[in-house]
Amino acid sequence: MITVHHLNKSRSQRVLWLLEELGVDYTIKKYQRDAGDRAPKELLEVNPLGKSPVITDGDVVLAESGAIIEYIIKQHGNGKGVPDESGYLDNLYFLHYAEGSFMPTAVFKVIFSYIPKHSPWFLRPILSLIFGQLDTRLVQPELQRNIELVEKHLEKSKSPWFAGGPEPTAADYQMMFALSVLLEFENGALAGPKLKAYVEMVKQRPAFKRALEKVRESSE
Repeated sequence: MITVHHLNKSRSQRVLWLLEELGVDYTIKKYQRDAGDRAPKELLEVNPLGKSPVITDGDVVLAESGAIIEYIIKQHGNGKGVPDESGYLDNLYFLHYAEGSFMPTAVFKVIFSYIPKHSPWFLRPILSLIFGQLDTRLVQPELQRNIELVEKHLEKSKSPWFAGGPEPTAADYQMMFALSVLLEFENGALAGPKLKAYVEMVKQRPAFKRALEKVRESSE
């Protein structure tokens, strides 16, 4: 049976959603971040980088969301979650685009907002000005280009899913987390209508709701 090693405030939910969609039995082993918001030593014993998600499946120990998703679909999917030939390239692209291009830009936005708010009070005004300018000149234009790319793809997709098929594929399991992060910025003001509709559609799926509940339970 697959064990998902879940660190609170991490990206494990995408793996749980996949497992729920496929109907694969699994267990969750939960870990809590330490006082410095870092992974505990118990998780470091599973993954030396202390990152989550990471899964164990028999003798297999595997980290990195994209690798985990591809492995589970191939080994446990029984044909589900696989795009047809016409959707192969879209699935391949967005599977890697989510963490390769989209998330790094989103993370910069989070960092540029975090630093001024968590600095000594007397530095906050000047740091807010500096990082605000960096966000406006560097991050915001790049993020907007990414948003437009995703919006245009969803507009032309043959179905609600990124690979254009009848069900979610690896691209969707990767992209959903990235788009959910985007909707946290400025109350979702940056996102387009197709992007918002996509996230809401996924949130209504029973498998996604079960995965979310498992995350909540494992974080208690």
